[in-house]
Amino acid sequence: MESKNIEIPINQNIRPVTLNDIPAVKKVIDANGLFPSDMLDDMISDYFEHNNSSDFWLTYADHEPVAIAYCAPEKMTEGTWNLYLIAVHPDCQGKGLGTSMVRYIEQMLTKRRERLLLVETSGLAEFERTRAFYRQCGYDEEARIREFYQAGEDKIVFRKSLTDKNITN
Repeated sequence: MESKNIEIPINQNIRPVTLNDIPAVKKVIDANGLFPSDMLDDMISDYFEHNNSSDFWLTYADHEPVAIAYCAPEKMTEGTWNLYLIAVHPDCQGKGLGTSMVRYIEQMLTKRRERLLLVETSGLAEFERTRAFYRQCGYDEEARIREFYQAGEDKIVFRKSLTDKNITN
């Protein structure tokens, strides 16, 4: 399957990831040092192999993909979703692409009448810019799990209600 058929708000540059996007998306992942990009193949395989997958993968593409986002429902909940991955190529950061991707996801989920969007990140000092980004997007720090990733590295969970009036449709 080449791409998913999901209801998407209008944005000419944000669209579902296709198989042809994988090499460029791996460049985004590598450029950000998120995780070894060869892990992406296993992470995204269900999305391409099963029409009934509720996960969605989006990219921001001008001429080629320069950003990636992965969002999926939290198991055993009603209306709670996780934004597991969002990354913009460093050459394109600071231009509002990440914010556009987050807003786009929020709008998609709001149209589906979902309730919450969670995102987690590291508590290390070098992730302060990431945490500031989520705060700027209207997310509140909901939880901190001490020493989650490794000794000295907390997991910070941010939360945003999708039923608040602050989500623009």
